Amino acid sequence: MSAARRDDGRGWLGVYVLAYLVFLYLPVLLIPLFSFNNSIQAAFPLQGFTLEWYATLYGNPALSGALLNSLVIGVVAAAGATLCGITVSYMDLYGRSPLAATISAISRLPILIPGVIVGISLLILVNLIGLGPSRIAIVLGHILVALPTTVVIMRSRFAAIPKTIREAALDLGASDWTTFRRVMLPLSLPAIVSAFMLAFLISFDEFIVVFFLAGTEPTLPLYIWSQLRFPRSLPTVMALGTAILAVSVIIAGIAEILRHRGLSTARGAHQSSLNHNKRGEPKWHSTRNQLLG
Repeated sequence: MSAARRDDGRGWLGVYVLAYLVFLYLPVLLIPLFSFNNSIQAAFPLQGFTLEWYATLYGNPALSGALLNSLVIGVVAAAGATLCGITVSYMDLYGRSPLAATISAISRLPILIPGVIVGISLLILVNLIGLGPSRIAIVLGHILVALPTTVVIMRSRFAAIPKTIREAALDLGASDWTTFRRVMLPLSLPAIVSAFMLAFLISFDEFIVVFFLAGTEPTLPLYIWSQLRFPRSLPTVMALGTAILAVSVIIAGIAEILRHRGLSTARGAHQSSLNHNKRGEPKWHSTRNQLLG
């Protein structure tokens, strides 16, 4: 009787998960579907297959300028957010300071604050310091928005590295900076790349902060929003959205693969640090030469 109830519960759980996935992803899948429809209206029945809307993406100077702005801002903001995420997460785990723990907690707060509040606050701040709405202001805003993601990724990555590796490097005479540069960073490289890629995606897709901080050079999300006012531009917007969706899925997939590969690297490093010689003593002499050489 209990087994039958468990099977029935699992069946309902499967139905719930399926319904949730359909509700979540079906609207997203409709965008690629209608981007190939030979009609300016997003409605059934489909009128036919066409690549015309994708062809209109080329040779559009406004679109090219917005794409270039998004790429430049995304790369700079991702680099800044990743660098800050590495520093904050490392000091939180190994700094052993209440200040470091406080900074780490504060750096993760933006993910809990509504985007409108963040955008208004940043707009007031950049006006007070004299920057005003500009590309630099957008970069600073995107670093703030992407920082929680990089901190979470890098903190979990540093925490996954066995503490014995860092302690062994310090025991062999390496300084804190040498240990960080020659031991911890190489072991964390896959996670660093993963954090950079996810921060880039966050910056590239961010709309609310850009809406408040953009000057005369809009980014791609802002360009898409401006085109939604024209019904005849809807198919082109859906074609552009399909291309962005495909690239985002690829980048997110690569970032996830790198993150898992980084975890495997940490486990391998932990096993190699436990290698013993014939007398049962750890082989630390080669590690010392690499650290101090």
